[in-house]
Amino acid sequence: MTHTVDNYNSEDELYEHYAFKVEKGQQPLRIDKYLMNFVENATRNKIQQAAKDGCIFVNGSTVKSNYKVKPSDQITVKFEHPPHENLLVAQDIPITIVYEDEEVLVVNKPAGMVVHPGHGNYSGTLINGLIFHFENLPNNSSNRPGLVHRIDKDTSGLLVVAKTEKAMAHLSNQFAEKTSAREYVALVWGNIDEDEGTVEGNIGRHPKNRLQNTVYAGDEAYKGKPAVTHYKVIERLGYVTLVSCKLETGRTHQIRVHMKHIGHTLFNDERYGGDKILKGTTFTKYKQFVENCFKVLPRQALHAKTLGFEHPSTGEWLSFSTEIPEDMQQCIEKWRAYAKHQDS
Repeated sequence: MTHTVDNYNSEDELYEHYAFKVEKGQQPLRIDKYLMNFVENATRNKIQQAAKDGCIFVNGSTVKSNYKVKPSDQITVKFEHPPHENLLVAQDIPITIVYEDEEVLVVNKPAGMVVHPGHGNYSGTLINGLIFHFENLPNNSSNRPGLVHRIDKDTSGLLVVAKTEKAMAHLSNQFAEKTSAREYVALVWGNIDEDEGTVEGNIGRHPKNRLQNTVYAGDEAYKGKPAVTHYKVIERLGYVTLVSCKLETGRTHQIRVHMKHIGHTLFNDERYGGDKILKGTTFTKYKQFVENCFKVLPRQALHAKTLGFEHPSTGEWLSFSTEIPEDMQQCIEKWRAYAKHQDS
């Protein structure tokens, strides 16, 4: 039984901000609690207010915040204003340009910078900076100017940006056909057994936490999209390992999800549980050491180090590499010293 709120005449007058279908195995749960797991940066108060305002719909009818979700419910959250990410504002944000010509741009994104506006991050993103510095960037299929691919907010490293429609089409095709080359450096928990290996596992949204992705295998593989990551050990540092990861596909959080899947969560990856001590001793001194490492590197230990692609016009293969940033380098050096101390 849905409870109707009479604030709005019609669902059609509103703009859709979120849409979810409740998974088959979902236990009855209040909708305000349910949405907390699925909407980034949302507080329970905000969700309850949205319900009060008649903005939360289940199967086409408005519901109160105490409505209990059931399997297969279609939930939509709608507001009178369009999603903020559609309203792009040019901002004078410094951008580190590694390479530029008439058609393409390669930038080195710092950790902490969001690539494109989204819920909770409407300004200060790379796109806000790009549209300030460059006019008439072509839109991609999601109406995002210049963007061919993206990296997570707290991942640092290289991104290619298209400056013309032709470059956008050509580069997007290279990423789709897996002919571009991308190598990341990651610090992960645990000592990886093999010196190198490949993780294959379909990646899709986590059924209980939409802010995470997970690997779906066997009968459930259809819930995810194919993803392949090749990894190689660079250096073993006791309770953590420095690895190089080469992407064959580009799924959201791919390296973070795949490394967790094989039991080696990224160091200080809060979203996937890497911000806890996952390997090591119970000594207080060790706990203090790890906490100091977390302070030095207050984000997941992941850097998009190299990027290669064919130039859209000349056909020349372009390859770029960038140093591991200071915060990650300091963290690696701390572990290096710790591992040496353990061996001696």
